[in-house]
Amino acid sequence: MKKTIILVDDNITTLTIGKDALSPYYEVFTVPSGEKLFKILTNVAPDLILLDIEMPEMDGYDVIKVLKGDKKTEDIPVIFLTAKGDQGSELQGFNLGAIDYISKPFSTPLLLKRIEVHLLVSSQKKQLELYNTDLQKMVGEKTKTVVELQNALFRILSEVVEYRDDNTGSHVMRTQKFYNILLNGLVESDVYTEEISKWDIELVVLSSQLHDIGKVGIRDNILLKPARLTAEEFDIMQQHAVIGANMIERIEKSTSERKFIKHAKLMAGTHHEKWDGSGYPIGLSESSIPLQGRIMAVVDVYDALISERPYKPPFTHEKAVEIIKESSGTHFDPQIVKVFLKVADRLKGVLKDAAKP
Repeated sequence: MKKTIILVDDNITTLTIGKDALSPYYEVFTVPSGEKLFKILTNVAPDLILLDIEMPEMDGYDVIKVLKGDKKTEDIPVIFLTAKGDQGSELQGFNLGAIDYISKPFSTPLLLKRIEVHLLVSSQKKQLELYNTDLQKMVGEKTKTVVELQNALFRILSEVVEYRDDNTGSHVMRTQKFYNILLNGLVESDVYTEEISKWDIELVVLSSQLHDIGKVGIRDNILLKPARLTAEEFDIMQQHAVIGANMIERIEKSTSERKFIKHAKLMAGTHHEKWDGSGYPIGLSESSIPLQGRIMAVVDVYDALISERPYKPPFTHEKAVEIIKESSGTHFDPQIVKVFLKVADRLKGVLKDAAKP
């Protein structure tokens, strides 16, 4: 069955072009105003809404406030259509619950790809909620099955990120292995053991796969740019930490089993914070940064250093280790860096295994 999309815009040309582009693939309803959208929602349950911002009487921001304030419509994904290009407008939209922005006039291939990705994310979220409801009934008698299902769900969501970002390669898989090694190294070295002892370590390692989930909300021309980002583009890229934490928080609110997802939210939202307070998106410092995020910061940067990027060749393992060592006390937690240096050879072993045919 075709997915259903409602396109809301006061411009008849946009409605016509949009319907012609989408109709071969989706069931499309077009409406010229926010007021008429709410009328059609009494009979139609869309999988996604494309919403123009600049409309008379009731603009897109007013519409999304009503949508997100009603339990019947709060979970419908909303993508804004806008001719605006300023970061303030985009951030306002994300804060109100939009999942993406598409600039007008839009490119049909880009529009179709963005819709495809977000419908996939929405579908996987619904599956996650259904599975999680079942998992709660199984806890205690089918622990092994629960862990396997959780792992599969985390993997599905993490693959959504890599599906969009061709440059990451096997970034998610590698960082998960690096995270596991470093976390166990902390336990072995008796560093932060009081806090770690309260964790389900296996679940924390699984959660690490979602640290970059917010990248699904970054525009293709920035996420896939084959060159170094401009300062303005980097500001937009930084929003992936906020978007990721917000996405996971919406999943968290839909379930009573919060342990399943809480570690992932902390990692997604804080893995770019820095020990000296110069990181993003909040500017947290030292121990105010959750431990999960401080650990992920180290392995995420390590993998970025050893990986090829459009703007740099890959560094050797030895060079990457030296850079992280030099960043102890500024970018990274000094105690975590000390353990990182102890387990560095184990990280190199992961790279050697990956290189085997």
